Amino acid sequence: MPAPSRRPLIPPLLPLRRWVQPLGITLVALLGAFLMFELGRSRAGPDGLAVAQEASRLRAEIRVRDATIRELRRQTAELETLKAGQDEERSEVSRTIGELQAQVARQSQDLAFYKGIVVQSANQAEVSIRQARIARGTQPGRYVLRLILVQPSRPDRVVAGSVAVTLEGTRGGVPGKLTLQQLTAGRERELRYSFRYFQNLNPELVVPAGFIPERLALEVRSSRREVAPVSRTLLWSLDAD
Repeated sequence: MPAPSRRPLIPPLLPLRRWVQPLGITLVALLGAFLMFELGRSRAGPDGLAVAQEASRLRAEIRVRDATIRELRRQTAELETLKAGQDEERSEVSRTIGELQAQVARQSQDLAFYKGIVVQSANQAEVSIRQARIARGTQPGRYVLRLILVQPSRPDRVVAGSVAVTLEGTRGGVPGKLTLQQLTAGRERELRYSFRYFQNLNPELVVPAGFIPERLALEVRSSRREVAPVSRTLLWSLDAD
C-alpha cells in the first residue's frame, strides 16, 4: 500500500490578528486626534495668532517697565546723595555766616573806639564806649551786658552821667522795643556812671519769652548839658566767653 502523503502544516493566523487589530485601532485614533487638532487650530487661527502677539507685547512692556524701575532707583539714590551733601553745605554756610556776623560786630566796636581816639573835634564827648558785649546769663532768657566806659581825652577830672539802653527786635513778626526798665523788671531806668579813668557796667537783662532780639541801642548822656550824647547800636550777638 502506498504511504499516505503528509500535508504541510500552516500555522494558524489567530495570534497575528490579535496583534494587528489593536495596532490599527491605535493608528486610527492617532489619525483622528491629529485631524481634530488641525481642525481646531485652523478654526482658531486668527485668535491664536492674536494671543501670541499680545503675549509678546506684554513681555516687551514688562522689560521696559523693569528697565524704568531700575533707572528710577538709580536716580533716587543719586538725589538722596545730593540732598545729603546740600544739607551739610547749608549747615556749614550758616555757621560761617554766624561767625562772620560776630566778627563784624566786634570789629565795628573796635573801629568806633579807634575813631573816637583819632578824631578830635571841638565838641568831643567826654565819655566813650570802650567795649560793649552781650553774654549769656545763668538762666535761659537772661543775659549780661558787659559795658566799659572810658574818657577818650586826658582824664583830669571825674565825669558822670547815665546810659540809656533799648533792645530792638520782633515779637510775633511785629517790630518792637524794650527799655532798660522793662529788661530789668523795673529795677533800673538807666545805668548811672561816675569815674575818672574807666568804669565797668554789667547789668543783667531779662528778655521776655517770644521776643526775638536784633539790636541793642546805647546812648551815653553826660550830666553836663553842653556835652553831646554818644550813641552806639550793636547787633545782638552773644559773646563766646
